[in-house]
Amino acid sequence: MAALVASRLRDIPDFPQPGIVFKDFTPLLADGAAFGTLVSDIAERYRGTVDVLVGIEARGFILAAAVAYELGLGMVPVRKAGKLPGETLKESYALEYGTAEIEVHTDAFEPGQRVLVLDDVLATGGTAEACAQLVERAGASVAAIEVVLELAFLGGRSRLDGHVVNAILTV
Repeated sequence: MAALVASRLRDIPDFPQPGIVFKDFTPLLADGAAFGTLVSDIAERYRGTVDVLVGIEARGFILAAAVAYELGLGMVPVRKAGKLPGETLKESYALEYGTAEIEVHTDAFEPGQRVLVLDDVLATGGTAEACAQLVERAGASVAAIEVVLELAFLGGRSRLDGHVVNAILTV
């Protein structure tokens, strides 16, 4: 699976700012067979062990929705601050190139639900850590955090101690 993912990534230098090399996985999404293989791989890893998926804005939405569909489960979006219409919980975090806030609806989870957090990239770990905190504050538990790509040189996994973390490809 790692080789398939690696073959469908492309580097975009100086995005979103100079000095950052963005790992673009839109070629993976554009390849129907490869995307389907990725979705099936993730779904099989968590079948019967999770109750709902969380997708982190924005690319995490794509992955989580597809895997949730494959598993016959629901998907909860975790969005940038100010994008959800109802009452929300908010968490701030640092990115490798700035700061941001994410939110989830206060009623997004049933108490004790087992949640799979799904995103495209684990970089500094700030987004995943903030998302896990939101899930837990909302009364659910994080069963695992799954990412397509981990940028190990940024050390993000260290911020997720106490959580099961799986990366399909680590660079």
